[in-house]
Amino acid sequence: MNKKFKWHWLAIVLAMFLLIFAAACGADEVPDEGGDDDTSEESGEDDSESDSDSDASGEEGEISGELEIQYFVGGYGDSWWKEVIEDFQATYPEVEIVEHAGPNINEEMRSRWVSDDPPDVVYIDGAGSSETQMVEDGQLMNLTDWAQDLELEDGTPLLDSFIAEPSDYDGELFSLPLVFDTWGTWYDAAWFEEGGYEVPSDFDSFMSTMGDLQENEDIEPFVTTGQHPYYMLRGMLYPAFGAAGGNELLEDIITGQEGAWETDEVRQVMENVAAMQEAGYIDGGTGALNHTQSQMNFLLHDNAFIPVGFWLPNEMADDVPEDFEFGFIPSPMNEAGDPMAVVPDLRPLAIAEEADNPEAAKAFVEFVFSEEYALSFSEHTGALMNIEGVDLSESEEVPPYLIEANDLINNESEVYYKPHPMSSDLETPVSDALISLMLGDIDVDEFIERAEEAAADYSGE
Repeated sequence: MNKKFKWHWLAIVLAMFLLIFAAACGADEVPDEGGDDDTSEESGEDDSESDSDSDASGEEGEISGELEIQYFVGGYGDSWWKEVIEDFQATYPEVEIVEHAGPNINEEMRSRWVSDDPPDVVYIDGAGSSETQMVEDGQLMNLTDWAQDLELEDGTPLLDSFIAEPSDYDGELFSLPLVFDTWGTWYDAAWFEEGGYEVPSDFDSFMSTMGDLQENEDIEPFVTTGQHPYYMLRGMLYPAFGAAGGNELLEDIITGQEGAWETDEVRQVMENVAAMQEAGYIDGGTGALNHTQSQMNFLLHDNAFIPVGFWLPNEMADDVPEDFEFGFIPSPMNEAGDPMAVVPDLRPLAIAEEADNPEAAKAFVEFVFSEEYALSFSEHTGALMNIEGVDLSESEEVPPYLIEANDLINNESEVYYKPHPMSSDLETPVSDALISLMLGDIDVDEFIERAEEAAADYSGE
């Protein structure tokens, strides 16, 4: 056998050996758990099925993949969130949940939103967040069509089960209102009963009681946070505008309509605020107080009235004096003989327009809205979830003030509705002017001028 023929024969044998070895390895190969989309062609799977992981669905349609959830932790705490997320994880074990939470989470996550790399689900609450701003910036998914098919456990359409309807942006829906809060005025019911102080029912009795407290207790009766003056705007002025001019006036104020701040109804409300300041009823140190400092001063009876939402008792639970008894009324800015006004302040849940896992995000949002978690929310937070017909008396863990406030809101007050939250681009300059009025640095005319300028700047964007 010559050398050339010999090497040719060896090459053929070597090639046959390699083919046999490769076939044997392929037959014995076992794919990793979870599979790899790149193996679909070799296994004969349809591409549409193998790509399901990228769409957050497994081969049988189960929800899977990484789900990022952002939620603000403030006065409501985070125990309810932990419970819901744990239950969701048990229901959808193929989902890997990443939580972004804390009191400063809105600021910490800002760069993610700006760079179009947001979390999938966001609970919009706390300083540094604005639902309207996020809608205007195109950051939230349009939920209008999807939400039509959502139902509660008993088959009732979710959209028909809200206490207060979702925010409306020209007929479009970008969020679902999770928390039904309402700003109101808090006082110590035990202290008032002991001192014989009248619980106000309108602005005249509000001023009268503050005068009695100032004289007898040597205090400035009213306090709020000057560092976050929107507490005063949302907590005292919105109800006053509703009581004075109804939903139409409230909408004009919130949407920045020209001339809204110059109306007679609004001017009278602002004159009432000025009267509080001129009488010395507003704490002179308000401008420097953050919200927890103002709340602590209230608990210590340095002040007697404070406008806050339902989160107050839960947020300050560790600091409440033993004999303190929370009392809540809708803010008494209404005229004598008129019912007190309530303006719901909703805390919504939304899905990011650029969500990486929209299917899991939708599954989570749908999972959260149930009567079971509505009752649980009141137990955990002392506040209300935005689902009607939930019997809070079923649970001994729901605080008495919440049951009483719920009855008061639903039976003895007039409810007015915002079309949506005020944009931060409008709310910030108006709030800044408001704190200047409350401190006596400007008068009503100058406040109205500044508010109209802010509305014009906002509407001209």
